[in-house]
Amino acid sequence: MNPIHLIEKSVSRLGSILLIFISSLIFTNCGTVSSEEIPADSVATVIHVDSVKPALTVAPADSASYEADIAHMLNGDSSGKWPANSPMPASGAILPYKRVIAYYGNLYSKQMGILGELPKDQMFAKLKEEMAAWEKADPETPVQPALHYIAVTAQGSPGKAGKYRLRMPFNQIDTVLKMAEEINAIVFLDIQVGLGSLQEEIPELVEYLKKPNVHLGIDPEFSMKGGQKPGAVIGVFDASDINYASDYLAKLVKENNLPPKMLIVHRFTQGMVTNYENIKKSSEVQIVMHMDGWGEPELKKGTYRHYIHKEPVQFTGFKLFYKNDIKKSPHHLMTPEELMKLKPLPMYIQYQ
Repeated sequence: MNPIHLIEKSVSRLGSILLIFISSLIFTNCGTVSSEEIPADSVATVIHVDSVKPALTVAPADSASYEADIAHMLNGDSSGKWPANSPMPASGAILPYKRVIAYYGNLYSKQMGILGELPKDQMFAKLKEEMAAWEKADPETPVQPALHYIAVTAQGSPGKAGKYRLRMPFNQIDTVLKMAEEINAIVFLDIQVGLGSLQEEIPELVEYLKKPNVHLGIDPEFSMKGGQKPGAVIGVFDASDINYASDYLAKLVKENNLPPKMLIVHRFTQGMVTNYENIKKSSEVQIVMHMDGWGEPELKKGTYRHYIHKEPVQFTGFKLFYKNDIKKSPHHLMTPEELMKLKPLPMYIQYQ
């Protein structure tokens, strides 16, 4: 199946530099995995990895430690918007005590991210270099490695279910869990619903989400509530969608005595997330609003200011694209030192 690329058509219709930038962000993460690439029997094969040793961080029990780390995260922000009104996390939380450094992608595609593009040993070596750079840039905040796997990919054709999405086989998710165990990494499973819904997709991953080292990512870009196929327009999640995901995770945390889950919400436009002020927070789930746009540094920072800082939820993230961020000279991949100037500091860094 061919990738969904409508950038050139979108650019021709946009009238400002900012909108041109936004259109260049569209569909860079969309699934390019063909169902023909996946053996039919592998989809039905469930190989649960119960022996995975979770990579956990025990959160300090006292509020003073939490408040000190939150103050560090604010990085001198004086807007009055931050910190967002959120409860102190339950024991075992990763944020704000550590910064997550994640590699993103899909094992069936070399085009969707560094996870899947490089052989495992090369990928691990590169990830460790990024971790070391972040530890140097911010010695006060330890790093936590992560593998962020696209477990449900948006598609350009409807497929058997007519939902324009493709679920990855469980044995591939198990492979990612095994890889993560080698470097004491946590795992994020990312969902691109297409014409489906989170209510349909999240329960399919419940056995993985019950594991203490597995977290969730949801991508509004490919939530096509108007019935369009992915790639026609930028999709949207409302606060009600995000609350469904958060409530589902919180229930798992309580019922299975788990440490708090992280919920990553991708965003690079105003319309991708609606009614942000209605997003619910709890001690069991840590919500990260993730700046998911590519381009030159000033445009990326502008996106962060307008759509992440301006509408505070809880924690923030920032994506770096090894290829797309440096497409035009003299653009460069932003460094940890540059990102340490942001307010608030992103606590989740994703490399694609």
